[in-house]
Amino acid sequence: MTFNGFTAQDFATFSIDGLEERMEAIQNRIQPKFQEIGSELVDHLQSKLGNEMFLHIAKHARRSVNPPKDTWLAIANNKRGYKKHPHFQVGLWDDRVFVWLAYIYELPNKNEMAEVFLQHLDQLEQILPQDYDLSLDHMKKSNEQIKDVAIKDVLDRFKNVKSSELLIGKQFEASDPILTDGSKFLNEVKSIYDKLIPIYQMSLEK
Repeated sequence: MTFNGFTAQDFATFSIDGLEERMEAIQNRIQPKFQEIGSELVDHLQSKLGNEMFLHIAKHARRSVNPPKDTWLAIANNKRGYKKHPHFQVGLWDDRVFVWLAYIYELPNKNEMAEVFLQHLDQLEQILPQDYDLSLDHMKKSNEQIKDVAIKDVLDRFKNVKSSELLIGKQFEASDPILTDGSKFLNEVKSIYDKLIPIYQMSLEK
């Protein structure tokens, strides 16, 4: 199968009431697209990184009452899971698609990775495109951009605050026409990942 883009129905999934009903829509509408997207992105990342990468699609298994407000795929260098590792994401809220390199609170060596970033702050600031987006909490929508923050302050918080996270990449409004063109969108995601790969590799040098 070929990924042909996202539709208004995909975003409307998050207005469906009820955990079971929304999960059924996520599984039927979005997850097959994640499988298509993820398969191509895994191949791309493996060719760029020179090591095996694994696709994980969010199952939202811990939820028992509240339906998920977003959903995502993750690609990591670990077959068993992604949350304890730096990973690449593509996902949806009701109003946007996000493309992240993600470091979330479950990283066991978050402090060490933050320290590596701080030690290479000048290099990091040169790598980071100023128009890229930033999130410090994967459970909340974020409208911050790199150009609007002090990276050192962000990294200090990432290092010293247990719940702090670091997600870097780009977001696309649901109305963005690139989302309806599967080939263009995938090429854009690959381009974003290519810019973020040096940061990913830097974080693994701890």
